[in-house]
Amino acid sequence: MATVIDGKGLAAKMRAEAAKDVAALKRAGVNPGLAVVLVGDDQASATYVRSKLRDCEECGIASFDYKLPADASQDEILQLVRNLNDDPKITGILVQMPLPSHLDAEEIIEAISPLKDVDGFHPTSLGRLVRGLPGLRPCTPAGIMVMLDDYNIELAGKNAVIVGRSSIVGKPMAHMLLERDATISVAHSRTRNLDEICRSADILVVACGIARLVKGDWVRPGATVIDVGMDRDEDGRLCGDVDYDDVFNVAGAITPVPGGVGPMTRAMLMSNVVTAARMQAEA
Repeated sequence: MATVIDGKGLAAKMRAEAAKDVAALKRAGVNPGLAVVLVGDDQASATYVRSKLRDCEECGIASFDYKLPADASQDEILQLVRNLNDDPKITGILVQMPLPSHLDAEEIIEAISPLKDVDGFHPTSLGRLVRGLPGLRPCTPAGIMVMLDDYNIELAGKNAVIVGRSSIVGKPMAHMLLERDATISVAHSRTRNLDEICRSADILVVACGIARLVKGDWVRPGATVIDVGMDRDEDGRLCGDVDYDDVFNVAGAITPVPGGVGPMTRAMLMSNVVTAARMQAEA
């Protein structure tokens, strides 16, 4: 029977720490502020934005909500980002993904000042991660690292398998684990013998967007299983990339969906806003 890694509870502690840090920054004359840009009327994205704005309020971070129509042009969004880069009230900029298909997301991400890149997606942020330099880290893998540390899960010398190769989770996750002396394999939905590769893992991070892909017989007994997925099953119920009920009795530790990685991603965003404010105050 696995230990359930309580991301929701840990995220609450992180927000409380962020609130203390924000209060200390304000006493020093630094006022963190997060700008959130939402393009279009995607309901899931709007829900995520509302959650982030609530987190800001809880932590004492000023929030600035920018809503643009779905047909907003590339130039309009780029100009808004440039204005936010120049605005001293704004210490963090988040452009909610995904963007409408006519927009070039990469160009928009690259337009964000690296000092205000609280999502950690800018090439400068990712380059500093690869080089092992301090900076703003992508929120989901950074949150996973906090969970692993909080539950005293040993990383050095362990085999870590990451299923998923996105620049948001899979690739930065590999570098963060490698930096902590784990031995890394990165797999994906087209990897041959994926089940065998997963069974080699002491730490298995699954972020491929395929509902309940990983079954109990894919998991080494006692392994730590981190489920990044947020999917819907054939009955429309929320689930992850891991078959939780099947894996629960095999794994040593496991994150639930919901209540695992998701809350930690949001909590790390608050932490990144604090870090960004400090970086700009020291620049």
